[in-house]
Amino acid sequence: MPAAGNTPLELYGRIAEKELPLGRLTVFILDEYVGVPVSEPRNCTNLLRRAVVKAWGIPGAQFFWISSVEEEALESVRRHEERIEKAGGLDVLILGLGQNGHLGFNEPGSAEDSGAGVVELEPISVEANRQWFDGKYAPDKGVTVGLKTILAARKILIMAYGPHKATAVQAMIEGRRSVRCPASFLQGHAGVHVFLDEPAAAKLRSR
Repeated sequence: MPAAGNTPLELYGRIAEKELPLGRLTVFILDEYVGVPVSEPRNCTNLLRRAVVKAWGIPGAQFFWISSVEEEALESVRRHEERIEKAGGLDVLILGLGQNGHLGFNEPGSAEDSGAGVVELEPISVEANRQWFDGKYAPDKGVTVGLKTILAARKILIMAYGPHKATAVQAMIEGRRSVRCPASFLQGHAGVHVFLDEPAAAKLRSR
């Protein structure tokens, strides 16, 4: 399961360059912007369709996405989680860390055992969305796979780059496990691998 957004795009490109035989993979999307048109090139579905599915040579029938249409989003993501469960769960999950410690669109306040849902986004996430869409859209809701499914993944790769992620990185790694930083629930997961640059790691006490 790959995340969308800026953070993992370089990784996806490097994998594509290697021309690995990845046609047997099944790809499940992590989340989607609610209210952004289905046709928008930078929504999560279309971004991953280009950067992962087509670039890695994965058949389109093996790509599962979530509807961004507000009236369809909740039922769509619930079916999505059911499909993941029937497939035996997630082998590998690629995540970017949100500035407020969110995973997917599981914002602060999300319970460790939360299921799929439509989430009201915090102002910092709405602003990040506005920048991502160059001001064209600023979605204030996201539809996301729940933390229960995320934390059940067998291997998790999480990336954070830049000084604006330093506070969230510290809370994720050195803070208490708390709903205030959903990423802190990754503590103790045996299959987590964290990738940081120097600015993102700047606030860690044990470097």
